Amino acid sequence: MEISHWVFVASILLLFLASGSFSIDNFHQPFPIVEPDPGHTKLRLSREGLEAISRVTTPIAAVAVIGPYRSGKSFLLNQLLSLSCYEGFGVGHMRDTKTKGIWVWGTPLELDIDGVRTSVFYLDTEGFESVGKSNVYDDRIFALATVMSSVLIYNLPETIREADISRLSFAVELAEEFYGSLVLFYLLMPVNLDTNLFCGLLDKYFIENRVKGQDIAFEPAKLLWLIQRDFLQGKSVKEMVDEALRHVPNTDGDKNIDQFLELYQVNQIRDSLAVMGDNSTAFSLPQPHLMRTKLCDLKDDDLDPIYVKKREQLKELVASIIRPKIVQGKLLNGKEFVSFLEQILEALNKGEIPSTGSLVEVFNKGILERCIKLYNERMGKLGLPMPEQSLQDVHERSREEAMTAFDEQHFGHRHAERSAVQLDEEIKEVYKNVIMVNEYQSSRLCEALYTKCEDRMDQLQVLRLPSMAKFNAGFLQCNQSFEEECIGPSKANYEQRMVKMMGKSRALFIKEYNQRLFNWLVAFSLVMVVVGRFIIKFILIEMAAWILFIFLETYTRMFWSAESLYYNPLWHFIVATWETLIYSPILDLDRWAIPIACVIALWILYWRCHGGRKHGSRWLLPMYNGHKGGSNRSRSD
Repeated sequence: MEISHWVFVASILLLFLASGSFSIDNFHQPFPIVEPDPGHTKLRLSREGLEAISRVTTPIAAVAVIGPYRSGKSFLLNQLLSLSCYEGFGVGHMRDTKTKGIWVWGTPLELDIDGVRTSVFYLDTEGFESVGKSNVYDDRIFALATVMSSVLIYNLPETIREADISRLSFAVELAEEFYGSLVLFYLLMPVNLDTNLFCGLLDKYFIENRVKGQDIAFEPAKLLWLIQRDFLQGKSVKEMVDEALRHVPNTDGDKNIDQFLELYQVNQIRDSLAVMGDNSTAFSLPQPHLMRTKLCDLKDDDLDPIYVKKREQLKELVASIIRPKIVQGKLLNGKEFVSFLEQILEALNKGEIPSTGSLVEVFNKGILERCIKLYNERMGKLGLPMPEQSLQDVHERSREEAMTAFDEQHFGHRHAERSAVQLDEEIKEVYKNVIMVNEYQSSRLCEALYTKCEDRMDQLQVLRLPSMAKFNAGFLQCNQSFEEECIGPSKANYEQRMVKMMGKSRALFIKEYNQRLFNWLVAFSLVMVVVGRFIIKFILIEMAAWILFIFLETYTRMFWSAESLYYNPLWHFIVATWETLIYSPILDLDRWAIPIACVIALWILYWRCHGGRKHGSRWLLPMYNGHKGGSNRSRSD
């Protein structure tokens, strides 16, 4: 029992895998590529149809058939593909629409187009004006078919209605947005309109509506008007199309500009389609048989011979006008076509109503990213911090370069202005961040220099041997290095702080300088008295030291304060002599005083121990000499 259970499960799995592999391997059938959402207002992708397209590695072209529901679109596609109703696209005979969304025949036709091996897919679309759908849904189907296809067959029964022309408004918007719109003003010009007024209007139009950049994001689809009629007598299909697209002339002689422009708006669709005349053609096809509900069961021998002949001519016509799909100057293979389809569908599903503006955003998205990257690269090369004006100049040049690149590469016309505004806003945001980084880096740099100078001033305050010359040299060096190295927006603020700090340090040093020097000179005089008396026994040094000591001590007692000494010319001489001895660019005694003193002390010690015994003390004054040559008699009373 348990074994049979596992056998049953294994059988189910094998059947499932077999059915899955069959559906993937058998592409000789139609697949949905776009399906309606549950609300039947927006579209969503179908993976099995996309798989049928993405497997193709050669350039792709697409032929799409659009038109009202129950107008024979699916049957027409089967005829173009030489397929029966039972193996091709599903054909319905009821009042409701058979095809939902957009379907593709899984096996493309291979054609050699201008030396390029091209895979041609045929697309069947859901008919317009069927029951239970919104107009917005029909607009999305039409818009997607218009953008996807290389040849757009507009299948119409009997005649061209005003509603059929209105549905081409999206194609007109695409033409004006991507291909440029050369409106035929002379078609609207009143017969007696002043020539200068007309030229002024024409110049104004081209100034305001001139197209920049790569306005052709993708090659426009060839529009094929296909009118199926019961009888071919009467007007030709080209005459019918021309008559339907004929504009309403302004023959009342009214020179009012407002009415002139209003009339232009009324005929905008017709005039734009007239401009696209080189990109469209017309063809008529008779009904294949009077028994339309039995068409799927009829062979070619049972169909109207005229219909069979015209059908073959239609095949040749489609093959002659089809071209590989080109997007942004590049031929698309299967995977690239699927990616392109995903982008377009995302754009068309934005908002409540599909618009060319959303398509422009899709095509300009990559260009915007490249332009922002270009701006970032230019700004990223800056060595921050830097002066504000220099940063502003670099920003202006980089912005101009990015905007110029966008003008040269962007797609679209009127809606591209939104992308340009978006680019400018994003550049401003990036520039704000750069300004913040520049301020931060400037603050860090100036703070470091300020702290360095502050520490230097503190070191100069506690010199072992006070020197005004050394303080001034350190003061000037610190101030100069700050001026040269501190840059950016924070410099002005730190300059004020530097002035205050340096001023306080200088005032404090000057205040303590004279007192410290006075104390040093008193101590120095006493040390030299000891040195001259007991160490080297040189009476002149001892006498000079005593004179200096007596002067310093008695002067301050006589004039009540040491401050009065600082104005004495003799004090100025002493200070000048001190500064000369203590600090010079060659020798800084504050740094070398202790090593020099140690060397001198060692030399004196050596001399006292060895040199005095060998050479005697002939150079010393007699008052310190022993009486070498005298008698040894005792001293008399």
